[in-house]
Amino acid sequence: MRRMAEEIQPYTEQSSWISSWLPSWCPTSPSQLKDAEEKMLKTVKRPYSRQHVRISNGNYLWTLAFSTQLHPCSPSIPQPSPQSGTPLVLLHGFGGGVALWAQNLDTLSSCGPVYALDLLGFGRSSRPLFSTDPEAAEDQFVTALEEWREKVGLEEMVLLGHNLGGYLSAAYTLKYPNRVKHLLLVEPWGFPARPENPNHHSIPMWIRAIGAIMSPFNPLAGLRLAGPLGPTLVQTIRSDFKQKYSSVFDDNTVSDYIYHLNAQTPSGETAFRNMTIPYGWAKRPMLERIGQVRADIPISFIYGSRSSIDSNSGHGVKKIRPDVGIMVIRGAGHYVFADQPEDFNQAVLQILTGTGKENEDEGTKQ
Repeated sequence: MRRMAEEIQPYTEQSSWISSWLPSWCPTSPSQLKDAEEKMLKTVKRPYSRQHVRISNGNYLWTLAFSTQLHPCSPSIPQPSPQSGTPLVLLHGFGGGVALWAQNLDTLSSCGPVYALDLLGFGRSSRPLFSTDPEAAEDQFVTALEEWREKVGLEEMVLLGHNLGGYLSAAYTLKYPNRVKHLLLVEPWGFPARPENPNHHSIPMWIRAIGAIMSPFNPLAGLRLAGPLGPTLVQTIRSDFKQKYSSVFDDNTVSDYIYHLNAQTPSGETAFRNMTIPYGWAKRPMLERIGQVRADIPISFIYGSRSSIDSNSGHGVKKIRPDVGIMVIRGAGHYVFADQPEDFNQAVLQILTGTGKENEDEGTKQ
């Protein structure tokens, strides 16, 4: 059977004027998000189950789970080490969701169990109110992940986080070190502190203008304000995503999914706004804390050579922890797992099986 029956639960939306206004203005709904996700996941071949995993306070995290049994690896895939049976847990970035891993799930689950979940407040997970305090909001994300781990029944896991998911993976590892076998950070957000005198002139004028106008609002408020034009706006502004997934989709499947992910009632998005200062710097920089990660927990970074995020944070951590691994995927941008999925998949498996060459000397951008 391709998929186990899924447990569908209604969204717990915030009680506010925006909750009642959005459905009539924005052409989206939880059911449309579900359909968009289904289209994205049609490319996944391996069997998996899916469900809303209940946690406290009536919340739940939408989860895809791939077999807990090891599969025979193909000759092109590194053979597993004794530790590689540890479940790999994938945490998406800001504005993302489980189906963005569509080009990675088959390969990454080829040698062991894999879980992909929508972070609290994003995707098809519940969308509660978050604290306005950045530390408390961070703790809500982390606590939700720990409750999810308990419900799923994982003793240890390899945490792989992209963007915001990388930041939260590190935060979780700091609080629950006994549960993390390996911390794998992919283009993580929120590591460096905001410079005392940031060079605003290096930021394009249009970004500064939008930042000034939209600063009182959520980062994706413009998408919802666009109403019926929202889907077209995503197709235009993020046309690059169509190219990233062009090998599996030749239509607007990816753009539709991204739209429905982010046109819903804001929740995790609001938490993210409260955790940042202009223009996207973290209020609680992870680089100031990650040195406290227990020394026996391996840390690896993966960057894209063409990303606007450089690998300085990874090198900064490596100065504290010389054993830290850094891999750079040539030809990839910030969404390294979608830009060069085959290279990314092999890099992750190599890191997890101990066969990879993690070398900061590969970090020169093309």
